Amino acid sequence: MIHQITSDFLSLADIKQILDSNSKLELSKACADKITACREYLDDKIKRSERPIYGINTGFGSLCDTEIDNDQLGQLQWNLVTSHACGMGDEVPQEMVKLMILLKIQGISQGHSGVQLATINRLIDFFNKGVYPVIYEQGSLGASGDLAPLAHLSLPLLGEGEVDFEGNRISGKELNEKMGWDPIELQSKEGLALLNGTQFMSAYATNLLLRLKHLSAWCDLSAAASIDAYDGRVEPFDELVHKARPHQGQLDTARAILENLEGSEIVQRHKAHVQDPYSFRCVPQVHGASKDAIAYASKIVETEINSVTDNPTIFIEDDKVISAGNFHGQPLALVLDFLAIATSELASISERRIYKLVSGTRGLPAFLVKKPGLNSGFMIAQYSAASAVSQNKQLATPASVDTIDSSNGQEDHVSMGANAATKLKRVVDNLQKVVGVEWFTACQGLDFRTEKSSTKVEAMKAKFRKEVAFIEEDLVMYPLMKKSMDFVLNN
Repeated sequence: MIHQITSDFLSLADIKQILDSNSKLELSKACADKITACREYLDDKIKRSERPIYGINTGFGSLCDTEIDNDQLGQLQWNLVTSHACGMGDEVPQEMVKLMILLKIQGISQGHSGVQLATINRLIDFFNKGVYPVIYEQGSLGASGDLAPLAHLSLPLLGEGEVDFEGNRISGKELNEKMGWDPIELQSKEGLALLNGTQFMSAYATNLLLRLKHLSAWCDLSAAASIDAYDGRVEPFDELVHKARPHQGQLDTARAILENLEGSEIVQRHKAHVQDPYSFRCVPQVHGASKDAIAYASKIVETEINSVTDNPTIFIEDDKVISAGNFHGQPLALVLDFLAIATSELASISERRIYKLVSGTRGLPAFLVKKPGLNSGFMIAQYSAASAVSQNKQLATPASVDTIDSSNGQEDHVSMGANAATKLKRVVDNLQKVVGVEWFTACQGLDFRTEKSSTKVEAMKAKFRKEVAFIEEDLVMYPLMKKSMDFVLNN
């Protein structure tokens, strides 16, 4: 399939469709015309301007008052990209790199960045042909753009750096030789357009929001299975309760639980208890609040990925080149931290349900195994989930409340959104693990019941049992836990 870059609004759903269908990108003629017009305007502006223009014929950051001769403007941009490639730490996963390329194309195709058509087309080639620049997680303060990560993204355009291509790691120079490409000769401002921008933060935010929407649905399904495994009551999910406190996420969650439990024999049986613990009874309120956080964050991220976030910004019709601060990552930093808290809570309440399921109450054997004592059953599976939840509580500490001076004090307030992004990934990874363990545990508990759960839960459990069997007695658990986590990811 072909997705045409038009500079129209690109939603998270659009991005999911592009990625799931492995679509190729193509620049529309109207978009190409805007890009070309902006580049031609900038060249003319430089010729007729009597004053220096930041980042175009000046130095960068605290060197903003240093003027650069016109015959050195290309060298200035080359120097910017190479000197800013100071990434450290773990490598950015390829799915994030692919998103960074897509979002960088989307941002600089708006006709306000002054890049060459050739530069954007090369990035489109990277996306279409599966060229993944090697990028490192550490190096961005989330303020002057994601400078270091985007510098590593840009190095192969110049024939520098490294890429992963067709299963091999090769240099940017080798890539050009292999593809028959000439290195891009950067024009004025182009290096700045490539490096200024929030595409590292927004790529993580996009990827993790798409994962969270999937995991949020799984949290509801796993909770429904746990409710039946624990012989829980269904009254707390009555729509009347939630219309009296009509938060959208709460309403949606209560509805989802009822749909997941529709037709359950266990729900219909007489209950000896009149009330369930909060981790069962308050699923709509807790899951729902996290859903609302995800919905809010989605709006912020969609605005960001459709924005111009490099600097300076070019406005042809007004004959202005304005140096401002659209590269500052504060909008993303705050919602990434918010998502870390919301995600941590989904994992936390999930682990509490695991704890109740292994507690040896409600007619279930201790640790969900037939001969407890001789067998430890799910005892340490709950430990492992608790470990991940506890780590999430530490990772949910906001990154965005931090700042540090950089560039000799010129950049004196930074968002730390990049750290918020990589931190959130670990929290989401932990949520997937915990939900996998809950599903594993709930299925074990359901198999001790004589009545059936709902058609939906039983069908998913039957599919799961083809990969992970009922635990009769102790065995090595971690491969089964891993299968459970993968099952949540892939179903």
